[in-house]
Amino acid sequence: MENYTQPNNTDAQATKSPSPNSIPPKVEKKPRFSPKYILSGHTKPVASLKFSPDGSTLASCGADKLIKLWDAYTGEILRTLEGHEEGISDIAWSFDGEFLASVSDDKTVRIWDFGLGTEVRCLQGHTSFVFCVNYNPNSNLLVSGGFDETVRVWDVGRGKTLKVLPAHSDPVTSVAFNHDGTLIVSCAMDGLIRIWDTDSGQCLKTLVDDDNPICSHVIFSPNSRFVLVSTQDSTIRLWNYHTSRCVKTYVGHMNRTYCIPACFSNTIDKYVVSGSEDHKIYVWDLQTCQILQVLEGHRDTTLAIATHPTKDMIASAAMEKDLTIRLWVDDSTSASNLAL
Repeated sequence: MENYTQPNNTDAQATKSPSPNSIPPKVEKKPRFSPKYILSGHTKPVASLKFSPDGSTLASCGADKLIKLWDAYTGEILRTLEGHEEGISDIAWSFDGEFLASVSDDKTVRIWDFGLGTEVRCLQGHTSFVFCVNYNPNSNLLVSGGFDETVRVWDVGRGKTLKVLPAHSDPVTSVAFNHDGTLIVSCAMDGLIRIWDTDSGQCLKTLVDDDNPICSHVIFSPNSRFVLVSTQDSTIRLWNYHTSRCVKTYVGHMNRTYCIPACFSNTIDKYVVSGSEDHKIYVWDLQTCQILQVLEGHRDTTLAIATHPTKDMIASAAMEKDLTIRLWVDDSTSASNLAL
């Protein structure tokens, strides 16, 4: 096991002392994430990491055409899934945790039985590399996007395409459902973020920043009132898509070349977390946009990031010069999280 160094905290600004006559401001609780486990096994860069809905398992996939399943609490390898003929770009869990979906440069979407470790369906229809995938909350639909510039909605049970949305004029980099499955969000290298009605396939809204940077990743906020968008101008933006306004901006990391996702924390303390091309992981306060912590240890671009569904835990993975997956835990909150 490697020796760990404590990551350095980077603050955007010092906390101001309240004046004697003012109401003291709320003191921000700083996270103290530190490395818990280093996972090795992939032989090529890891493209995506996802915790299972119950948080017990971490799934990883990458350019080595493999999906690996890890015990999230011990770091032990549980299983390796093989079947794709080219590198895998993304994975997604069904909401009951029984199935995994994966997408690949082999132009397919594949569904895997987690318990059996076997492939149960291979969905074909995309005409180029498939880059992104997600389940709806009922887990009866999948949405995928890729380099054929389309977004496809799939009937999981029948293994058939329900809709093909001519979504973008460049490769689609990210797709996701909202909390009740009625909406789909997509983004692409054309710089557009689009909101779709799941049932009709109609485009309800198009968001675009004035500078039109390449969009790398998009997700709905947990309450589905906002979307969090990562763009290749080293910026993460929180959009109110109802008003078409950017309401928060998170900066300080480096992202000019790769599709690096950002995600929300799922615990009481609300953070935004992202990888970076300077090999670090950045943690921002959701409301103040202040950098609360910078995690160091990877030796290459941190391309994949995931946050645990119930605990203050982050999974990260890096590119060619590193190839490791790291699990980071905020031990200062572990006792309270166990009680939830």
